[in-house]
Amino acid sequence: MSAGYQALRESAAWLDASNRATLRVTGEDRARLLHALCTNHVQALTPGGGCYAFFLNAQGRILADATLLCREDDFLLDTEPELATKLAAHIDKYIIADDVVLEDATANWCCFAVEGPQATHVLASLGAAVPEEENSHHGWEASLVARISLTGAGGFLLRAPAQEREPVAASLSRHGAVAATEEDFRVRRIENGRPRYGEDISERYLAQETGQLRALHFSKGCYLGQEIVERVRSRAQIHRVLGPVEIATETPPAPGTKLQRDGRDAAEITSSAFSPDLGKVVALAYVRVEAAAPGTELMLGPAGARIRDLPAGERQG
Repeated sequence: MSAGYQALRESAAWLDASNRATLRVTGEDRARLLHALCTNHVQALTPGGGCYAFFLNAQGRILADATLLCREDDFLLDTEPELATKLAAHIDKYIIADDVVLEDATANWCCFAVEGPQATHVLASLGAAVPEEENSHHGWEASLVARISLTGAGGFLLRAPAQEREPVAASLSRHGAVAATEEDFRVRRIENGRPRYGEDISERYLAQETGQLRALHFSKGCYLGQEIVERVRSRAQIHRVLGPVEIATETPPAPGTKLQRDGRDAAEITSSAFSPDLGKVVALAYVRVEAAAPGTELMLGPAGARIRDLPAGERQG
């Protein structure tokens, strides 16, 4: 068990996440345009608030996900590193006669994920104003603290001017947070059932199949891909759903590996890792809905597997 993984479970850990993409959207029409392009209610946001959302194509497939942070003069979109160019191009395509300016501001910031049971204490000891609501955020001197968790267990993203990267890292360690690795964070997010775009979410899937209903607002009005989302909602037409799985083995299976039930394929793994806490593999998998109930027994070859029932505080959706 690494020190970073243990700190994520028992105290506080930080990860240099400066490769996370930050898109900045300005202009009088910024809220209206973003509202029309994503699955959540952007126009209801006020400065200091935020929301997690999907950006869909006309067929309802997920092109990207992002957390949208509303500020006085702009929106900041936090998203995965590999989505910056793709998401910017998608938004830019719909800026026609709108007063909207889009820029990739990633290089302007350093970014640190701070998570674990003592994460709030660490940030408070730095003198930062700690946001309480999910996706809310506070300015702090030239920095920004947002309640965004990469592991799904609760935590924060701290953005500061790019030149402050080394001082911020040193300060976090000095105030009790342990440096963790990307793998430490990855293991914890899979344990907590938190999907990541690029591994568990892609253009293959419809919004409801991901189980991330926190990204959807069903009464916000029209947006790109809304017709498909509404059709799925009204007809309950999904055949698979992303869910957490545990497998009685120490070797994580590759993405695409199938799990069986009664001799038939019932699930397909998207990400997996060995859990030091459980002593077995945890995974995320798209599971046939008839096999998706917690406790359902599955098989991976000779190894037993089952759908996990996450603690209430760790359930995603």
